[in-house]
Amino acid sequence: MRNVWKRRARYIITYRGRPVGLLTPLEPAEPQKALPLPESAAAIWDELTRLGQEISREWPAGVTSAEVLAEMRR
Repeated sequence: MRNVWKRRARYIITYRGRPVGLLTPLEPAEPQKALPLPESAAAIWDELTRLGQEISREWPAGVTSAEVLAEMRR
């Protein structure tokens, strides 16, 4: 493990002589860019309310979200 970490070594992992995996060093993670957020919590709730209303306009009458998800999984 130290060679992988410090020397950036790579190893092929075998099982009964057959290659089954590869041990390689991870590349350093790139910093994530933060998404721009609305200026206030009220703006966030307003946006969630708007999205809920948009979804409800297209939602089939008499069908629960659980039923929709069950149908999607089939």
